[in-house]
Amino acid sequence: MTALLVGADRLGNIPNALTDYGFEDYIHWDGRKKKMRSLAIPTEVNMIIVFHDFIEHNITKIIKQKAKQMNIPCVFSRRSCSDMVYQLEKCGDCTLCKK
Repeated sequence: MTALLVGADRLGNIPNALTDYGFEDYIHWDGRKKKMRSLAIPTEVNMIIVFHDFIEHNITKIIKQKAKQMNIPCVFSRRSCSDMVYQLEKCGDCTLCKK
């Protein structure tokens, strides 16, 4: 599975935590520049994780709309492994990740 990570300049241990949920690959957008608003979500993405404390504000709304149109699960988290894991656990209705 592939995750699209939007936000944060550096990811730290976040990619390691994603492997515990079955993600083999990730794409990272820093989300700070206005040009990111027009980027298309790659078709190979299975889930979008938005780090809302490190992002240009309007991108949050745009990513949410695009994810809904493409029927891709979207999780909003602070940029920390613990909060991201908490948010992934909270989206329990989804059977995408292995938990």
